[in-house]
Amino acid sequence: MRRFLILLFVTLLMGLTSHPYFVVVGGGIPRTGATPKAKEIVPAKAMYWKPLAKGLVRCELCPRKCLIPLGKRGYCKVRENRGGRLYTMVCDLPCAVHADPIEKKPLFHVLPGTKSFSIATAGCNLGCRFCQNWTISQYPPEQTNNYYLPPKDVVEMAKRSNCPSIAYTYTEPTVFYEYMLETARLAKESGIMNVMHSAGYINEEPLREICKYLDAANIDLKAFTERFYGELCDATLEPVLNTLKILKEEGVHTEITNLIIPTKNDSPEEIKKMCKWIVKNLGKEVPIHFSRFSPQYRMRNLSPTPVKTLEMAEKIAREEGLRYVYIGNVPGHRGENTYCPNCNRLLIQRMGFHVLGNHVVEGGCKYCKAKISGVWKMRTDANKGRE
Repeated sequence: MRRFLILLFVTLLMGLTSHPYFVVVGGGIPRTGATPKAKEIVPAKAMYWKPLAKGLVRCELCPRKCLIPLGKRGYCKVRENRGGRLYTMVCDLPCAVHADPIEKKPLFHVLPGTKSFSIATAGCNLGCRFCQNWTISQYPPEQTNNYYLPPKDVVEMAKRSNCPSIAYTYTEPTVFYEYMLETARLAKESGIMNVMHSAGYINEEPLREICKYLDAANIDLKAFTERFYGELCDATLEPVLNTLKILKEEGVHTEITNLIIPTKNDSPEEIKKMCKWIVKNLGKEVPIHFSRFSPQYRMRNLSPTPVKTLEMAEKIAREEGLRYVYIGNVPGHRGENTYCPNCNRLLIQRMGFHVLGNHVVEGGCKYCKAKISGVWKMRTDANKGRE
C-alpha cells in the first residue's frame, strides 16, 4: 500500500507539472504556450473609488477604504493614485497561471475531477503572517514575474486546456477585481464557469457585482475571533462574515476553508462557535474544509497542526449539524472523502487532489437518491443556486 501511495503521488505530480500552460506560483517561467513576460506595467482605470480634496482619493473596493495621496498606493500595493484618479497596476498581468484540479481550490462539490484554469496577480489586501503564497501576495507587481494575458486570452487558454472553469485564486482576487470581472464576463459568454478562492475581504457593492458571474467560491474563514484577524491578518472578521451571507443571498455555491493553526485558532470553543454561526446563517449544506497548517512565511516557529486536532474539529462540526466536513492537507485521510449525509455511503473518494471514484449521479446519491449539495454540471442563470 505504501508503495502504491508513493507511485500515485509521483504520478499526480508529473501530471500537474507537465501541463502545457504550467507556471510555478511565485513567478516561474512557463514551459510552452503561455504569453511572454510583460515588459512594462500599464495602469488601467480602477473601479470603486471616490475623489477627495487636494488630490486625495478613497478606495472603496474593500473594507480598508484606503486614503491614498497623489503618487501613492493602497495597502494592497496595486492600486495607485495618479493625478487624483485611481488606477490598477495589475490589469491583464497575472504572475501565476496554472491549470489546477478544482479540488485544489479547494472546491469538493463543484465538477469533481475537472481542471480549473487558475490565475492570480501580485498583491493582497490582507497581511497574513502564515501566507503560503507570500512571494507574490506580499509584493507589488514590479517585483513579480508577470505575463501579459488579457481576459480574452485567459478564456481561450481555458478552452484549449479543456478547463470547464476559470479560478481567481492564489493571492486575493479582490485586488485584481477589474481583471477578474472582465474575464468572468467573457467566460460566462463562452459557457465557462467562474470560481473564486478569496479571503472574503471585499465591500458589498463590488461583491454583488461579481456575484452575477460567479458560480462558486471558497472563502477562507481564517478564525472566529477579531483578535486573530487583528494580530495575524491585519484585518477584521465581520466583513468576512458579511461576504459569506451575501454569497448565500446571491445563490453562489460556497465552501469554507478554516486553516487550523496550533495555539492560535484551535480551541474547541472557538471551532464550535464558528460552526454554530455557519449552521445558523448559511445552513447545514455548506462544505467546510479544516486544513492542516504548515510553517510558512512569518510563522515558521510553530509546528504543523496535529491530525488529531483536525479530527477534533471535524467531530465538532458534525455534532453541530454540518453535513459535509473535510480534512485538508492530509493526503489519504478518510476526511478527504464525501459521504452521503443520508445513508452514509462513500460517494466521492479522493487521494490528495485526485478523484478515485464518484458516485454522485444527477446531483444525488447513487444509492439512496438523496440530494447532494453542489454544482455537478455546467450551470445556467436559470438554475444558479438551485442545484
